[in-house]
Amino acid sequence: MRQLIHKLYSRGGLSRDEIVYLLARLDAGVRKELYGLADRKRREKYGDKVFLRGLIEFSSYCRRDCLYCGLRASNRSAERYRLKPPEILDCCREGYGLGYRTFVLQSGEDPWYTEEILVNLIQEIKAEFPDTALTLSIGEREDRTYQRLYEAGADRFLLRHETASPKLYQTLHPSMSFDNRRRCLKVLQEIGYQVGAGFMVGLPGQTADDLADDLLYLQALHPDMIGIGPFIPHSRTPLSGAAAGTIEDTLAMVALARLMVPDALIPATTALGSLDSEGREKALKAGANIVMPNLSPIAVRTKYALYNNKICTGDESAACRHCLELRIHAAGFSVDMGRGDSLKSFQVKRLTASQSAQ
Repeated sequence: MRQLIHKLYSRGGLSRDEIVYLLARLDAGVRKELYGLADRKRREKYGDKVFLRGLIEFSSYCRRDCLYCGLRASNRSAERYRLKPPEILDCCREGYGLGYRTFVLQSGEDPWYTEEILVNLIQEIKAEFPDTALTLSIGEREDRTYQRLYEAGADRFLLRHETASPKLYQTLHPSMSFDNRRRCLKVLQEIGYQVGAGFMVGLPGQTADDLADDLLYLQALHPDMIGIGPFIPHSRTPLSGAAAGTIEDTLAMVALARLMVPDALIPATTALGSLDSEGREKALKAGANIVMPNLSPIAVRTKYALYNNKICTGDESAACRHCLELRIHAAGFSVDMGRGDSLKSFQVKRLTASQSAQ
């Protein structure tokens, strides 16, 4: 087992069968070594830095009906809200004053925010805060819209691939297309975004083969960011009675993703902190290097309920940043409030500059 982990650390790749074999034999000793090597690989690439992103969850409306999500269109008991563009700008102003230089705008797939509304909002944010990076997490849109949002100033786009299994994807996303999801990710990369993909661990029906395929897909896609979190059921969804994913299985996937895509930025997700009071710190020690404190107005935070028992819904933004900094330092890492671009993006810029000079 240790030979496989060290092979992955030194060469960055395993076969599908080797990954499945490894996942079936992750005892405490193997996990400890896996996490240690993932931590070492992250330190080789990014040092001890943990990048803080200011998260703004600006709409809980969604046109999709994903079986696991509390924001699904069929959940009639969900509390819905929309932040208007001036309110989103106010969140950015507060975050900028607190030192954040990346804002992550996240929502359900809400068609109220038209292409024009989003373009104007992005232009206003970048005009007022030109030294910041802007990340969008708004789901599937037309290719033309992706292009215009990029031209308006958006730097990054998060779009989890959710699962590499076509069968599982269609089961969980009845109104969506597995092939189109992957196509959107390629389009986003071709446009020039720093792109984030990722998946949940512990979904009902998910197998070790599926998880191996997730990791291999990520390695082939080579995204700038990889979001991996545990499945946590929501009481108002068809999967309300399903068992949650485990912290241990999720940490293993974080560590394997770090070793297979070593230059990626990987968040220690709020979902991990919701399952375990030290979940985010454990993820940092297993190869993650991003934390996303919430800048949304406190009055709406509980309404953005993807799953039950989400943490940090009542913290003031300043207090949240201070608390997280203390916890990050206590875990043995340093805080970086800068843009925190991916190493891949720097490599792409250098290559582009070199080609232009020729």
